Amino acid sequence: MSDKRRPTLEDVAEAAGVSRATVSRVINGVRNVDPKLHEIVWQAVDATGYVPNRAARSLVTRRSGTVALVVSDSVSHDDDPFMRRFFADPFFGRIVGGVMSVLRPKGIQLALQIVGTQEARTRLVGDLGQGQADGAVLLSLHPEDTLPQQLCDAGIAAALVGRPAQPVPISYVDLANDAGGALAADHLVGRGCTRLGMITGPAHVPASQDRLTGFRQALARHGHAWFPTVEGGFTYESGESSLLMLMKQYPDLDGVFVANDLMAQGALMALRSLDRRVPEDVAVIGFDDSSAALDARPQLTTVRHPLEDMAAETTRLVLARIDDPGLRVESVIFDPKLVVRQSA
Repeated sequence: MSDKRRPTLEDVAEAAGVSRATVSRVINGVRNVDPKLHEIVWQAVDATGYVPNRAARSLVTRRSGTVALVVSDSVSHDDDPFMRRFFADPFFGRIVGGVMSVLRPKGIQLALQIVGTQEARTRLVGDLGQGQADGAVLLSLHPEDTLPQQLCDAGIAAALVGRPAQPVPISYVDLANDAGGALAADHLVGRGCTRLGMITGPAHVPASQDRLTGFRQALARHGHAWFPTVEGGFTYESGESSLLMLMKQYPDLDGVFVANDLMAQGALMALRSLDRRVPEDVAVIGFDDSSAALDARPQLTTVRHPLEDMAAETTRLVLARIDDPGLRVESVIFDPKLVVRQSA
């Protein structure tokens, strides 16, 4: 093949060992193509360097070939602090990675949308309704968010990463966060901790409530009727300040469960400043099993939150609803796992 000539469908068909019609069906997203053929064709697309004509493809399929990843929060995202948090927090990067793991092999583009005002949400729903994307993977970060209901009302193919704070007829993928809290409680009690505390996430976040509930119920089964808590903000800084508050009021604590790894990393720094050894004086358990857990010193014992897998499953739900808008609303719940390292 000449370097000056652009690869064609015929070139892809020859490389894949299939017909031109099969290549066309795969690239245009026609349903009921054998998954093995689908993979072979896209490998041939990569190998030949063929670039599908997106405009022509859209005319055939009436689709944009794009799925939006929408982050909906209650603050303006023109604000520099939020954007720094978004790009620094491994939570968001893991979700993007999970979504892309499903979209990339199918040749579907990802459009990141961050909305923080009601006006922005309404405009987004209008844009999606006009076909700027075929569906949306939604991450909703505050309990009064109207976007899940707006997407449902507009008939847009969408699914949530995480349980919706309000009852909404939208598919979602979540973690059994209460079970994760119970794992942390059982482990701390099992290693002999008797004076326990917790740094929770923001009270309005369903996952925070569930992790606290699971921790509380498991400790009650172990005979612990009460334990102190401080509410954090899922950031390194809030973990550090919350730990200092806990230890100021309850200096004899010997075990702390922290509702995410970034806060737990901050808590470790605070304990270091107080000359408390981890885990000898205070055992610490985080939540997420993110890169922050491995970067921490000592490395964090933590509850595994399989965000990549959850985001991938959410994306599959969206793609299925794009293909068949009549599908019933689904929930998929993943189980947590305790990953034991040096901090507890």
